[in-house]
Amino acid sequence: MHDSAASRDRASRLARLNADHPVKVIAITGGKGGVGKTTVSTNLAVALATARQEVMLFDADLGLANVDVLLGLHARFHLGNVLDGQCALEDVIVTGPHGLQVVPAASGSHRMANLSAAEHAGLIRAFSDLYHRIDTLIIDTPAGLHDSVVTFTKAAHHVVVVVCDEPASITDAYGLIKVLSREHGVRRFQVLANQTRRTGEGPELFQKIQRVCDRFLDVGLEFCGSVPYDEYLRRAVQRQTAVVDAYPTAVASRALKNLAAAADKWSVPTSARGHLEFFVERMLGVGMTPTTELQ
Repeated sequence: MHDSAASRDRASRLARLNADHPVKVIAITGGKGGVGKTTVSTNLAVALATARQEVMLFDADLGLANVDVLLGLHARFHLGNVLDGQCALEDVIVTGPHGLQVVPAASGSHRMANLSAAEHAGLIRAFSDLYHRIDTLIIDTPAGLHDSVVTFTKAAHHVVVVVCDEPASITDAYGLIKVLSREHGVRRFQVLANQTRRTGEGPELFQKIQRVCDRFLDVGLEFCGSVPYDEYLRRAVQRQTAVVDAYPTAVASRALKNLAAAADKWSVPTSARGHLEFFVERMLGVGMTPTTELQ
């Protein structure tokens, strides 16, 4: 009886949280590896947390996770432990700089890199059971077009495609946008130029992608900025800290803070879109009975 009352109390508190506080979900993705998705994700999350937002960073590169390493964090558990029933999602979260909440995945795990569609859906639904006030969830997706990339990106509200000025990066970014739009109904994308070397390179890169998308796809693209190549970014990675913290006046830090300021103004959804998405219960104001089981 006591457990039942406690469960009802937790469900009631979650219902109030859901009704009062929808969560903005931003997926950081890109067609190929090496374009800097994880660096952008971690620094965007830290910059938003610095601005006194309640931010959660989800390392969705489930088999080759490294967000916790980049931020110098030591995780006792990871998402593999949740899927194996060893702990709840709440137990996995570790606290990073400025109160940033980090959900680490496993590193070097073949099983985690090859989850079923049902397991991906279970992870997304598990976030709705979290008893955390969250303003923004940042999702660091893996490279390529794995099922997890499609599932987590489709379940987000805003999609940032990170691209560098090299042919493979541009081609793969276009391929990702093509698949997400034609096969999964994602129609709007933000494009971020990373590791730019000169003034004007970012807008030019965006125009290359926009021209081919306008010709062949029915999508809306917006340019959300450029992050210049910066030696201080490499130094920050070596120090296992965010560049926006370690070198706040560096050119990359200023660009990433500008991205955070822009993302802060992006809309928060007020209604569900009719498919699986993160925190859909908070949009609907629905209380759920907490569970640690992912099905």
